[in-house]
Amino acid sequence: MKRIPFILLIILLALPGFTASAQSKKGSGGGSSGYNTGIGLRGGGYSSGLTVKHFVGSGKGVAIEGLLTTEYKARGIRLTVLGEKHHGVADVKGLQFYYGAGFHAGSYQGRYYFADERYYYKGRKGDRYLVRDYRFDEETYVAFGADLILGLEYKLTDLPFVVAVDYKPFFDVFNGYTGFYNDAAVSLRFTF
Repeated sequence: MKRIPFILLIILLALPGFTASAQSKKGSGGGSSGYNTGIGLRGGGYSSGLTVKHFVGSGKGVAIEGLLTTEYKARGIRLTVLGEKHHGVADVKGLQFYYGAGFHAGSYQGRYYFADERYYYKGRKGDRYLVRDYRFDEETYVAFGADLILGLEYKLTDLPFVVAVDYKPFFDVFNGYTGFYNDAAVSLRFTF
């Protein structure tokens, strides 16, 4: 499990080279998304909410994406800002691979934590069982951290919509605790 972020980093660094070689064979300028701004919804395993993506510069394939999300089982909100680089994929019109990085900040009320761990011995063979006592508090916490994103999006040819799938790992600092989390999502944006 700990090797997954390392493997993703290697893929993240290698894939743009493959897509760039495919674009140079195609003879196109690359980075053409077919839209300037997209607004829509992002539904994921860890967080869901609003997504806004805007391309900066003309034909460079650089976008800024903002996410306003809530977390699963958390009462709060998080704002994420990402810088992304887009590359066309082979000869498929409207299909783009993108990667990027950014940061987030949020506020949450309450958290679960382990208050006590006890071992119980039961059975003839001396089986041992771990019992954890979970507690929940009502305090408000501020969280912030760094994000990476790796995704694939497709601009529908006859409709003003983009469908995207992404993987967004992030590092979080939460009330003095740190953690590395994995998030994946599907987004649907209206484009103009």
